[in-house]
Amino acid sequence: MTPNPRGVYLVRPIFGVQVPLFSILTLFPDAVEPYLGASILGIAREKGLADYLCVDFRDFARDRHRTVDDRPFGGGPGMVLRPEPIAACVEWLEREHGPFRKLALCPAGKPFRQPLAEELSKTERVLLLCGRYEGYDQRLLDELAFETVSLGDYVLSGGELGAMAITEAAVRLIPGVLGDDRSANEDSFHGGGGLDHPHYTRPRVWRERAVPRVLFSGNHESIREWRAERAQERTIERRPDLADNEN
Repeated sequence: MTPNPRGVYLVRPIFGVQVPLFSILTLFPDAVEPYLGASILGIAREKGLADYLCVDFRDFARDRHRTVDDRPFGGGPGMVLRPEPIAACVEWLEREHGPFRKLALCPAGKPFRQPLAEELSKTERVLLLCGRYEGYDQRLLDELAFETVSLGDYVLSGGELGAMAITEAAVRLIPGVLGDDRSANEDSFHGGGGLDHPHYTRPRVWRERAVPRVLFSGNHESIREWRAERAQERTIERRPDLADNEN
């Protein structure tokens, strides 16, 4: 059987260099595709700095009903994703494009953090598998050496939102994607650090709340010190775990 996957295939080498490819495996490509073409992700694609491949792994099911799930051994509620269609999809992708770094979105995965986003921004090919139902057959994850990753301590109905979040977190760090690369370097969590400082814009006074005077001083060293102090205060107050990591 020759696979005929539905998807967005937009890989365009620029100046002879293969741009990073983020492949998202999902049962709901219609939920993912519009986001890949919007805002920062769309800009990265238009600049030729990243590309995306959204694949419906149901296209790799071998039976006439295109079955991708079944009841869990041992009983219990819900359904479990079968290993065969997903494995066939992954193996087809790797034959076509080469090896991927493979991540499965899963509540039991390690928490997604900025250092991993930084790693993925420098990775040639990233594959993100979106779970559904009660999750994956464990043999699939073991056989294909998937890493499991989670956005946080809560459960969604599928991994699509997580896959889009991870893709954007990585792509925005690719040099040239943002209008000013300093934006990424000064973000919260950059380099495993703490939270960003507060930001202000016009008007100078809004509802009797004034912008801190130091920001109008013209003294760049004073502004830098003020921002560093406010960032540290915010980190200690809101994320003491990050403050501990910095010490």
